[in-house]
Amino acid sequence: MRIGLVGYGHGGRHFHAPLIASLPGAQFVGVVTRSAERRQLLAQDHPGLAAFDSIGQLAEAGVDVLVVSTPLAGRPALVLEAIERGIAVVSDKPFATDAQQAALLIDSAAARQVPLSVYMNRRWDSDFLTVRKLIESGTLGRITRFESKVERYAPQSLGNDSGGGFLRDLGSHLVDQALQLFGPVVRVYAELHYTPEEPEVDHGFFVSLSHVNGVVSHLAGSCLQNSQGPRFRVNGTAGCYTVDGLDGQEQALVAGLSPKTEGERWGVEEHRRWGWFEQGQERERITSERGAWNQFYQQLLQALEQGTALPVDPADALATTQVLDAARLSWLRRQVVELATVSSPEQN
Repeated sequence: MRIGLVGYGHGGRHFHAPLIASLPGAQFVGVVTRSAERRQLLAQDHPGLAAFDSIGQLAEAGVDVLVVSTPLAGRPALVLEAIERGIAVVSDKPFATDAQQAALLIDSAAARQVPLSVYMNRRWDSDFLTVRKLIESGTLGRITRFESKVERYAPQSLGNDSGGGFLRDLGSHLVDQALQLFGPVVRVYAELHYTPEEPEVDHGFFVSLSHVNGVVSHLAGSCLQNSQGPRFRVNGTAGCYTVDGLDGQEQALVAGLSPKTEGERWGVEEHRRWGWFEQGQERERITSERGAWNQFYQQLLQALEQGTALPVDPADALATTQVLDAARLSWLRRQVVELATVSSPEQN
């Protein structure tokens, strides 16, 4: 399986290239980037790997999959170009600027029968996999409230609109995780945060989702938070699970590590980073599941070679985009936004 990468910014360089290069049964063909600086970094990181000026050049070299990791503003056009060339494509997140654009990409891929997936790598975070296991095993009982936060102090991120603002960029992960755990949403309420210096690009958000099944999700993110809250706090009738900090795979990739260099150590969280189960006076450590961002690419190869399910169905990305649209509308209107519910059995 021959894989090409479009874009070698922070995401392409750290979140895609090392995983593609580590993938058994795949060949990393090259990267599309015109930047002299990024070509130098590419040669440093992956000696001998080819750099191309365009998708057309990379396609002529022969690829089975194109991974598009460029700023949001120009990304949909590049995804469409890959689709029109009949090449299976992975879009980085956020998937689209709005649901209309997301639907256009999905419809174009379906019309040409081109596989399309979205890189929602945080479905394979250690902490999220642990939350999912605790919920599915019934350890927490019936879930009543799900709290999910990614907070950091990174003022250098202010004004960075490459992902369409903090809500659409980071929020796409948090919304996707909530939908994976608890299903469709009927109501959305949101608050966005701006600074006087950057009044056009949100640097933080709070979103409340009311799911069809009755669970309420509270999602929040910020790049100007000095005191970080728990990554997850999951309340259920049988107890509460909390965990601090972020999954370690991002830090490892930025440090130059990868599944190839680390082997069985990849994605393993040391015990001091494990979360807690609490109920009344009872408190115990919960062993974290092993993180596995590389599973996205392994499942992608299986899907293309064996016809199994794609690692992320584009319909999931559309649902996430619809919730993000509703969140922005909620902020603009300063009110709760109702979403169309899933059809009833009588309507099917």
